[in-house]
Amino acid sequence: MVDTPPNIPGDAGTVVVDPADRFLYLILGGGKAMRYGIGVGKEGFAWAGEAQIKDKQHWPKWFPPSDMMDRDPRLKKFDKGQDGGPTNPLGSRAMYLWSGNVDTLYRIHGTNDPLSIGKAVSSGCVRMLDQDVIDLYERVPLGTKVIVL
Repeated sequence: MVDTPPNIPGDAGTVVVDPADRFLYLILGGGKAMRYGIGVGKEGFAWAGEAQIKDKQHWPKWFPPSDMMDRDPRLKKFDKGQDGGPTNPLGSRAMYLWSGNVDTLYRIHGTNDPLSIGKAVSSGCVRMLDQDVIDLYERVPLGTKVIVL
């Protein structure tokens, strides 16, 4: 728990992603927030805007997007998905971000690569340590507003 930085907008219950500083904040109100270290999108894959958490999954199945499989043909073996588990890149939990009725294809999720936290290495998703994503997952309900700076 930290004092909410002055550049972090949002009412209590809002999730704010600060890609520049590699932190995700859950605004608690009263000037306080939970702060988690994150990994973010690499150059050319970053995004900004508002979304809502419309789905949450324990040990989610991972479906690499077709453009990701085009960039890395080794992923084509997962074209029908990779079951959840310790080798799955989504880690132990995933929260699915939607803009209105459109799936952004971005997620807030755990990772099987803890050394990626603090770096810009993803294809746009927000990565968290598994213990942190479990904590956030339990704190936020469906419909939670997410702001990506």
